[in-house]
Amino acid sequence: MPATDPHTDKGRATRNRVLDAAAELVFEHGVAGTSLDDVRAAANVSKGQLYHYFADKDDLVHAVIDRTVQQVLDAQPRLVDLSSWAAIAAWFDDLVALQVDRHAIGGCPIGSLAGELAETDEQSRTQLAAGFDQWEAPIREGLRQMQADGKLRRGADPARLATATLAAIQGGLVLTQTRRDPQQLRIALDAATAYLRSFAV
Repeated sequence: MPATDPHTDKGRATRNRVLDAAAELVFEHGVAGTSLDDVRAAANVSKGQLYHYFADKDDLVHAVIDRTVQQVLDAQPRLVDLSSWAAIAAWFDDLVALQVDRHAIGGCPIGSLAGELAETDEQSRTQLAAGFDQWEAPIREGLRQMQADGKLRRGADPARLATATLAAIQGGLVLTQTRRDPQQLRIALDAATAYLRSFAV
């Protein structure tokens, strides 16, 4: 039976409850370690309700990817304006502080999903790539604004710098997760700062 989009506030609330429960379980246990029965129990819904909104596990996982990407971006309010060195430094500080609050557990939710799904599910890979694009876009736009404001050298390539910055974040988060040490992310971000500053006017 195909999944149905909710048309009522109650239906949307139920679907969101299922999705939030699934996203949390996947973050904690991975996709392979999360069953539909686990999600149903955590969301306190019946099997009929679950299948009313999600056709199967793949359908739910694809929805979880979108939800996870949005959660990652929402947790970084400074992405709205990265057009100064001070803004970038404050954003980096926030990223490290988040890992301190999480006791360096979990890594990057998008990166974790990519590691599990990118080679086995093309739709998931495409969604995750789009998620990284969404994350990279405000970095790129901030650097372009800095270039327009004369803070970044005219010959700098904001797109390449944005990709390098996101790569530093991802690498730092992997080391932070495996070593349970937020300073691993700080080291990676310090390196990213030095690289970005090398293009400063």
